[in-house]
Parts: sequence; C-alpha cells; structure tokens
Amino acid sequence: MSDGYYTGGREYFPGIQKIRYEDPESDNPLAFKHYDENKVIGGKTMKDHLRFSVCYWHTFCGTGADPFGPGTQLFAWDEPADPMDAAKARMDAAFEFFTKLGVPYYCFHDRDIAPEGATVSDSEANLAVMTDIALQLQKETGMKLLWGTANLFSHPRYMNGAATNPNFFVLAHAAAQVKSALDATVALNGENYVFWGGREGYASILNTDTGRELDHMAKFLSLARDYGRSIGFTGNFLVEPKPMEPMKHQYDFDASTVIGFLRHYGLDSDFKLNIEANHATLAGHSFSHDLQMSANAGLLGSIDANRGDPQNGWDTDQFAVDLYDTVNAMLVVLQNGGLSPGGLNFDAKVRRESIDMEDIFIGHIGAMDAFAKGLEAAYNLIENSPLITDRQNRYRNFNEGLGSDFENGKLDLADLRNIAAEHGEPAIESGKQERYENLINQYMTKRS
Repeated sequence: MSDGYYTGGREYFPGIQKIRYEDPESDNPLAFKHYDENKVIGGKTMKDHLRFSVCYWHTFCGTGADPFGPGTQLFAWDEPADPMDAAKARMDAAFEFFTKLGVPYYCFHDRDIAPEGATVSDSEANLAVMTDIALQLQKETGMKLLWGTANLFSHPRYMNGAATNPNFFVLAHAAAQVKSALDATVALNGENYVFWGGREGYASILNTDTGRELDHMAKFLSLARDYGRSIGFTGNFLVEPKPMEPMKHQYDFDASTVIGFLRHYGLDSDFKLNIEANHATLAGHSFSHDLQMSANAGLLGSIDANRGDPQNGWDTDQFAVDLYDTVNAMLVVLQNGGLSPGGLNFDAKVRRESIDMEDIFIGHIGAMDAFAKGLEAAYNLIENSPLITDRQNRYRNFNEGLGSDFENGKLDLADLRNIAAEHGEPAIESGKQERYENLINQYMTKRS
C-alpha cells in the first residue's frame, strides 16, 4: 500500500495519485467535485448511500474494439503472452485502480479474472487460482466484492443461449460455469450474485419452443439458488433485464417482465433485479421507470449505473453524467430505503477515442460526482420540498370514505357504478407536471 492505494510489483497508472475530494469550484479533472465519501446525508455517509463499484470487464478487459475495427487502447497488463500471467497482471492493475479511485467495491464475470481452459476442470483451476489472489488483495486493501457472475454469452457454444439453449449439454456447461463462479463469489464474500441472460432469448419464433425455454431458465435459476444456499451464500441473486441485443427477443425484456417471470416461477423470495440504465432506455423506458417498478415490487436489488446515447440504437455503456437521471434515480433509491446489499456499479467504458490512462479515472470521477450530486438533490427534495406530499395529496380521496372502501375491497363493480351515478361528474385537477420538473431544476442547482 502507498498513500492509501495498492501497488503490486509494477505501477500501472504512474503519475496518478489517490483521487481526493476538493470542491465544486475545482478545475482539477482528477478530483471529486461533489463526492465527499465522508459527508453525512440523512444519517449515512455518501460512501454508504452510494456503495460504488467498478466493473472488471469494461475497465480492464475492454480495449475499445468495435465491429468496424480492433482495439485502440493499449494496456500494459495485456503484455504477458501467457493468459494466466496476463490475468495476474490485470488483477494487480485493477486493485491499484480501485484503491486510487477510492471505491469500496468491484465486480466481475468469471472469464474477466481468469482465462478459460481447455476443459471444465482447467477453467475451474484457473478461476480458483485467481480467486485466491483476489482474496489476498481484498485483505490487503479492504476492497469488497459487490457481486460475481458467469459469462454465459461470449463463447460460441452459447450462440443459442445458455440456460435456454436447445442442447442440454450446452446447458450443462453453463451450469458448470455458474457453479464455479458461485464458489468464487462465496470465497470472496461477495454480497450478491448476478444473472445477465445475454443470449437467453431467440432470433426466430419459427424454430423456438419459448415455453420450454422459459421453464428451463427457471429450473436453471432454482438449481443455482439451491447450490448457492448450500455453500453458504446468503446474499441476493439478481437478474438483469435487457430487451434485445445480442438476441433479437430476450426473455428478460424489462423490469416488469422479470418481476412477472420471478413471481410466476416462485423465485421472487430469493431473486431481485439489477437495473441497468442503458437497458431500461433500450426497452423504451426511463432509467427511473425500471427502478420504480422494481421498488414497487419490493425487488430492487442493485444498479448498473451508466447511460446510453439516444441517437444510437444499441448499448453504448457510457458513464452517467446526466443530473436529471441521477436525481430521479436517487429519488427512487432513497424512498426504497437504500440499496444495501446492492450498490451502484459502473457498467460503463470510456469511448474508443479515449486512449490516455487518466481517461479511465476521469470517466469514473464524473459519474461518481453525478450520483453524489443526485443524492444530495434527491434527499433535499424529499425532506424540504413539497414534491412527496403533493404527490401523496393527488390520491387523497383514496385515504378515507368511499376511496378507502375501494382500496380495502369493500366495493364491487355495481357499487362503483352507483357511486358514479350519485356523485355526478368529478372535478378535474391539474397534474402540475411543470411545477415538479421546475422543482428538480431548483434543487439540482442548489449548493448544499
């Protein structure tokens, strides 16, 4: 450890010191302007409210490659020719980054931290080695694992899905990966475990038995739950919705679809949702919509914090910098009672054209500041503005009398008809949308 951050045998981000909080007037791109981890808001520090996490895949495995060209970002940790040597170098770089940035959590797919071997046993052995190294680094640095998961979408065997694949032996390979990833997550004291069904869907209904595939996916999740509980995993299992891409039709389309799936198969007592902003917008929703649907169902588990580009129709995984999105998101989170044991994971990557090592820090710093500012504004809106009481007041005639009787199941349809006839035409009231949009602006720009 050096000045509060980890460096192993080699410093991969030379010249960059631990990122500090300065103040909103600072022009230092390598300093926080709003995220002061020790600042207390509503009885909790910013660090405890936001529970920031860095993702392994974009930050250390991505190189800026796209369908039109190879990677543009060259990293020293990719230099070793041996895959395991590269994995060890990458992990050293990752923990240096985590501790210099000052986040409490990280998360990974199995193949992010350990290369796939020639056999199932080889892959398990590789992951076990890297898990031991990660555990030692966690002990040295105080870093924690927000969640683990398995990459069940990249390998060609998963081109037709993993748990929903029409070939049973592909499903068995997926199960082997999940078992090993769960073992690693438990060994590293991971607080959650995520399923993202990247290819759990179909391209053509003509060759797909959707009912059977959904049954298989539910069975697969239940077996993973049972195994996880049997080895001592006590955290939440999380399902991450996404409407399409890479598959044309994905079974976990949006929050409401996943909620219905979990309830239909009786999985909602163990599984919650991991909501990604870019996935919500691809489904035609706002980020806050999918958060609110999950919270309404009591199933908001964690967040992949990023944004998409409204001019692109795919998953661009950009860093969140839109304060409107962060304020609205934190309004939901605060009224949900927080995210613990989930958190805000930056499933985001710098742009292909951003090739300096400091750019990775700058992207995370901006997003952390955006959510910190969103947290402050949301808390002040809840505590000091009329937003919540005015919203509740819109439903005031359900609080007593006939409205209360309806909510409590004391009226039938004929009763409602008679009430309408006796009451006459109801008065209409303004929704005051512009008033509340202006409140967001007002509180978003206030200095704390």
